[in-house]
Amino acid sequence: MGNRAMISFKEDGQDKQLAPSIYLHWQGGRDSVEAFLAASQTLGIRGNDATYCIGRMAQVIGNALGGTLSLGVGCYGNFGTEWLDHGVYWIKDWEIVDRELPSFYDEEEFIEQREYDHDEFVKEILEANKGIDW
Repeated sequence: MGNRAMISFKEDGQDKQLAPSIYLHWQGGRDSVEAFLAASQTLGIRGNDATYCIGRMAQVIGNALGGTLSLGVGCYGNFGTEWLDHGVYWIKDWEIVDRELPSFYDEEEFIEQREYDHDEFVKEILEANKGIDW
């Protein structure tokens, strides 16, 4: 069992299957994803360049999660989305601009995860990335 989600970069005119994406096995709730976005922006990562944004944000998330598992990078089409607990977060310029929920959820009954205090989690992520020359 995980807390799975995918973060995909939305660009106008791009084939959805080729969208740069991050797979999260853990920390896939909206509260975590919003904190990862805020920390990445605070660190000065460019949010308007899809591959750069996803690559560097994966580094930020990996540093925060630690270990060598539970994080993947690829194109949207490389991952199955039907089993993601929290679906796909489509981002652009550090904002969640669209969302795909798994088909097993009724959108009207789906409840977003809100376990973490946003500011505290952003602070933890930034601390895990301290000392890196961004």
